[in-house]
Amino acid sequence: MIKNLCIFCGSSMGSQPLYGEMAASLARYMVSREITLVYGGANVGLMGVLADTMLAGGGKAIGVMPKSLVEREVAHTNLTEMHIVEGMQERKAMMAELSDAFIALPGAYGTLDEVFEVLTWNQLGIIKKPIGLLNIDGFYNPLLTMLNHAVEEKFLRPEHRALLIEGTDFVQLIADLENFQPVTAEKWIERLKAGGI
Repeated sequence: MIKNLCIFCGSSMGSQPLYGEMAASLARYMVSREITLVYGGANVGLMGVLADTMLAGGGKAIGVMPKSLVEREVAHTNLTEMHIVEGMQERKAMMAELSDAFIALPGAYGTLDEVFEVLTWNQLGIIKKPIGLLNIDGFYNPLLTMLNHAVEEKFLRPEHRALLIEGTDFVQLIADLENFQPVTAEKWIERLKAGGI
């Protein structure tokens, strides 16, 4: 069962009210399940919606933020816990350490960086923790098309493509994450020696 869930998402609200509404609904569901939020620690955008909704409902929210962002006054000041770290790599490593699973809501460079870092760690066997995309109103459809294209062009193996779980219903998505079975595959170097992927 997932006890600590890391959410990657934007520090902006996006163009549609639906993004914020879904973030708030997800947070309320997490509170009902007694799942603790682990996130980037900001008080703005979808990040702020998640944390505020968790706290208003009596839930727990743990933030992890680089010192440079704290100094820009975007840190949430009322979290259950706030961890101040030196840089982005330390931030991602701590969020991964604190969490049982990950979900990405809409976001941009930072969100995608976090998603692909976790996917790479899973692919390499550094961690064995599931990650999902909450694909709100088709936001991630272009990304999923790109990943499927990478499989077709034999840059991404199907079992590694399957590491990213997607869904439009966060209740089902969390259930899918809880049923996740880590991929067992040959190392890349072994496949390369065998003549390709």
